[in-house]
Amino acid sequence: DKDLDAKLDEEAQKEAEEECDEPSGDIKFDDNKEHMNIVFIGHVDAGKSTIGGHLMYLTGGVDKRTLEKYEREAKEKNRESWYLSWALDTNEEERARGKTHEAGYAHFTSEKKHYTIIDAPGHKNLVPNMISGAAQADVAILVISARRGEFESGFEKGGQTREHAMLAKTAGVKHLVVVINKMDDPTVGWAIERFNECKDALVPFLRQVGFKLSEEVTFMPVSGLQGYNLLLPIPEGLCPWYSGPALIPFLDNLPKIIRMLDAPLSMPITDRYRDMGVIAFGKLESGQMKKGMKAIVMPNRKPIVIESILHQDREVDHAVSGDNVKLKLKNVEEDDLKPGYVICSVKEPCHVGRIFDAQIVVLEYKSIICPGYTAVLHIHSATEEIVLRGIICMVDKKTGKPDKAKGRPRFVKPGDICIARFEAAGVVCMEPFKDHPQMGRFTLRDEGKTVAIGKVLKIIEETEAAPAAPAAPAAAAEPDA
Repeated sequence: DKDLDAKLDEEAQKEAEEECDEPSGDIKFDDNKEHMNIVFIGHVDAGKSTIGGHLMYLTGGVDKRTLEKYEREAKEKNRESWYLSWALDTNEEERARGKTHEAGYAHFTSEKKHYTIIDAPGHKNLVPNMISGAAQADVAILVISARRGEFESGFEKGGQTREHAMLAKTAGVKHLVVVINKMDDPTVGWAIERFNECKDALVPFLRQVGFKLSEEVTFMPVSGLQGYNLLLPIPEGLCPWYSGPALIPFLDNLPKIIRMLDAPLSMPITDRYRDMGVIAFGKLESGQMKKGMKAIVMPNRKPIVIESILHQDREVDHAVSGDNVKLKLKNVEEDDLKPGYVICSVKEPCHVGRIFDAQIVVLEYKSIICPGYTAVLHIHSATEEIVLRGIICMVDKKTGKPDKAKGRPRFVKPGDICIARFEAAGVVCMEPFKDHPQMGRFTLRDEGKTVAIGKVLKIIEETEAAPAAPAAPAAAAEPDA
């Protein structure tokens, strides 16, 4: 009986609210080391998994015997130079093809920080997997191959270097490290000319995407296979023109990331499965959680209990904003959870809606975009089909303010910034960008390409969303979409 089910759910929620037991104060790791999530992105075969695997080895995340075993197995399959990437590419298909399919996870610790490596796939058919990987990262490492021909095919139209850098910016990474890999290749030979050639091609594009080059972007030469400039500096005489730090010391000295510790709990689910109970993965975007705590899953308002928390493959009593965790949940079935659902505080669950106003920047599209246009929305770990209901007004590129003098445009084209109203096929968990950036920025994709990036300005209640012409929201313009 549906009424009875609804009543029981309501009672369970009421009970959860009454007994809600949320952690207070700032929870810290036992050794007070900061936790940082790093994602490796870039064109297929640029060497992302190899660098990740070598970092694991250099910092003790993978021992010598395991690596020797991988080396033997790789030799047997005539894949000698791939053995380092096997530390992150764990399934047979990924190893056989040398290509990452799902976002892989691994952990290591340096002198100053705990790291979670997210190894995102580089192939253009797997961009949605890459988006969910980048959404969980604090810092993106864009891996570029310096080998002749490889950089060019990755950067030119159809290559993934451009799209990955753009998606990393949209996902909200705080810093981008561009590592120019394969500098030891015979076609390169650690030449400064080749390094500068790659750098000069990337700089205008990164500026256009919205990165502040002096504050948010760093370039460095590395060799992922040899391990040069990852933990220790490049051996003397090989690369006399580079005097900057190696990758790990550089990451260790990045400023501390400001987390939303005091905000209500919010953890988008990236995946879930059954294993002696229901297990959910995700990154805490805000708030804190502890073992035994009651929470609620949005948008289906399912009350749950957090039975145990795994962080960096060890069981912990609590987790805070910024942590990538695996949760064992009680009072819930696997079917009650989907990627894009959000585990929230019972007292202050996240907002949900189907109709919303947003500011978007149209990046590339084969023609003009008009009301009625459909695309796929990627917001945190959620994916949903959406329809453009109406264009409210253009946004002045110089001031970032809505330009209402021109009236309501009938269409937008690549390069335009506008405020528009969208309607999703299903209910989506989201927040206005000004209140919660990670839950309010999104990407629109169509036909395998990123068409626009944007941010949610206002979630419209169903009752408000009458067919009448929508008025532009007052707080509409935040110029940095």
